[in-house]
Amino acid sequence: MARIAGVELPREKRIDASLTSIYGIGQAKAKEIVSESGVEPDTRVSALTEDELNRIRTIVEGGKYRVEGDLRREIQLDIKRLMDIGSYRGLRHRRNLPVRGQRTSTNARTRRGGYKAKRTIAVGRKAKETARRARNDWYCFVNWNSELRLASLISAYIELLARWQSSVSIG
Repeated sequence: MARIAGVELPREKRIDASLTSIYGIGQAKAKEIVSESGVEPDTRVSALTEDELNRIRTIVEGGKYRVEGDLRREIQLDIKRLMDIGSYRGLRHRRNLPVRGQRTSTNARTRRGGYKAKRTIAVGRKAKETARRARNDWYCFVNWNSELRLASLISAYIELLARWQSSVSIG
């Protein structure tokens, strides 16, 4: 079982290709790691000895390369820092829009939501009638509520006037 940096490496692939399944290691870094460890790049993972696997593991997990959780955490902190300082890139991240200058008028479906998410759903006559009734009820409530507030304001104003007149007549 070849497990490096918490990732199970594919056993049937060559070691330089299977190292790319670790987040943060691409083809160039994989070749560099393999040459540094002294392992033949065309060796399959299943054919690796325990010693060769340990040499690769110490190189990857030794701290020279940021991989997996550390790299993900660092990237998230960078994005959070951009959002906190209020930079343009941070605002684009916060609004979930493309960050690197792509156009948004026609494309950017991945960041803005797919076609199906934006498509309107046809509504039947009964649902439209229910929505219209609910809207009318809301308007009636708002009007009644504003009339109620107006009445309470007028009564408070009359009380204030009465107090003022009584204080003026006494003094």
